[in-house]
Amino acid sequence: MTGVHVAVTCHVKPGCEVKFENALREFARESLREPGTTGVHLIQPVPGSSGCEYGILRSFESEEAGRRFYDSEIFQQWQQRVSDFVIGAPIVRRLHGLEAFFRDSKHAPPRWKIAIVTWLGVFPSVLFWSTTLTPFLVPLPQWLVLAIVNIFVVVTLAWAVMPLLTKIFSRWLHKSNNK
Repeated sequence: MTGVHVAVTCHVKPGCEVKFENALREFARESLREPGTTGVHLIQPVPGSSGCEYGILRSFESEEAGRRFYDSEIFQQWQQRVSDFVIGAPIVRRLHGLEAFFRDSKHAPPRWKIAIVTWLGVFPSVLFWSTTLTPFLVPLPQWLVLAIVNIFVVVTLAWAVMPLLTKIFSRWLHKSNNK
């Protein structure tokens, strides 16, 4: 199972960065004890930049575990605790692309492994859909044929092939990077 991955970003008020970072680290440690939570990664602005956007990438065993977490008392308390440090409401979004397929609770696999597994999904999907659909689309302009084939490829990858391949290759993908 690849799990569910959620990105939360928020903008911190100037001068509140240290208080927010301390609260964020404490919350991250405490929140890992919540049932169904499999990982959390914190993203800070680049040091020396004028950026004030912080990110929290959180992983869960399932959709239900994610819903329970975001409805939990610990999350509500967190939001209340940092409300004076942030500008506006945090933006919460589920990760659906390749970044979600290759995440686990410890580390992302090396790019070369991601590339191999992605190719193993893309090549047969493109071959299948271009062979299957193209004869029916001959009267259409080539750019439209390519667009239609790509729609089928992307849908196939997102909902079938990549979840299957990342499950099949999970142990290999997440082996130690130095092996």
